[in-house]
Amino acid sequence: MTMQGVKAKKVKFSIVIPAYNEEKYITKCLDSILKASVPYKDQVEIIVVLNRCTDRTEEIALLYGCIIVKEDSKNLSKIRNAGAKVAQGTILVTIDADSWIADNMLAEIESKLITGEYIGGGVVLKTERMSLGIMISAIILFSAIFIKHGLICGGLFWCLKKDFDAINGFDENLRIAEDIDFAIRLRQWGKKCGKKVTNISKPRLMTSCRKFDIFGDWYVIKNPHIILDYLNLNKQKYADKLYYDVKR
Repeated sequence: MTMQGVKAKKVKFSIVIPAYNEEKYITKCLDSILKASVPYKDQVEIIVVLNRCTDRTEEIALLYGCIIVKEDSKNLSKIRNAGAKVAQGTILVTIDADSWIADNMLAEIESKLITGEYIGGGVVLKTERMSLGIMISAIILFSAIFIKHGLICGGLFWCLKKDFDAINGFDENLRIAEDIDFAIRLRQWGKKCGKKVTNISKPRLMTSCRKFDIFGDWYVIKNPHIILDYLNLNKQKYADKLYYDVKR
């Protein structure tokens, strides 16, 4: 709330974080955002979208001064869009609660956008640990995505809020692979605007390996139908098992 007679500083970045029982991870995510926000004092808002949380996620988010939104649908598109609807920033960033950014990530995003050459994009991922199973799974998955859709990086997306709104955000008909679909439509919108999509390779986005920790490092290799399901944007067969009903 702004006091009468005091002019509020304009919000530059709105960072949306979907959160389903994230008390084990969200502190690290929020700490990284605060460090990256240092050059943008009072110009960064963090929006945490609570999804069926029964742990301390909301308590932690409030301690960090986050804006709280609640959306209980088992649908990541609806969850992300719910946060974007209340965003006041000119630049919108979406990040998962089990990921964390480098100190210069927001500055790098702004530097890309102010050139006028880019509509937005993603960030190259780096997992917190590596194993042979994880490495082979990543190679197969990203190779399959590249062959079918071109170079797309997930985990964190960034663009101007007006461009997010222009393509109607994430497709709420999709419960998984909404990130791939969003990147494709952002690229198409960029072409109409005479701009390109780009993926930031330095710094990288760090992310946890919790799905591998839960299901095993070789789970994807042993269940290749999961990759096919993920790539086929019209199928959602394994959405609940992999995302929404995972015990946390």
